[in-house]
Amino acid sequence: MKIRWRLRMAAAQREVWTGAQLRRLLAEKAGLELSAASVSVLLTKEPAQMKLSTLAALCTALECTPNDLFEVDTTPVERPAPTPRATVDQPKIASSGGRSMPPV
Repeated sequence: MKIRWRLRMAAAQREVWTGAQLRRLLAEKAGLELSAASVSVLLTKEPAQMKLSTLAALCTALECTPNDLFEVDTTPVERPAPTPRATVDQPKIASSGGRSMPPV
């Protein structure tokens, strides 16, 4: 599964071109105060994780849905067929009258 972060595109479609504009919208419309550096990272890099409250604030500020902010490719990933494990031949223990032989 692949996830593509589309915040910059969603912002541009709403005439939000800079981090400063997005930061101002987040504060005014959603009440979320983020540092300039945090907003810059959101615009330039795909986040590994995000608080739901931040996602909700972005949606509120940009008047969009989470589907506008990221694209999920749910195409099943083909996995290679498992290779059969090689079995190791274990030496057979010779027995004499029901008793095992001492180790060699």
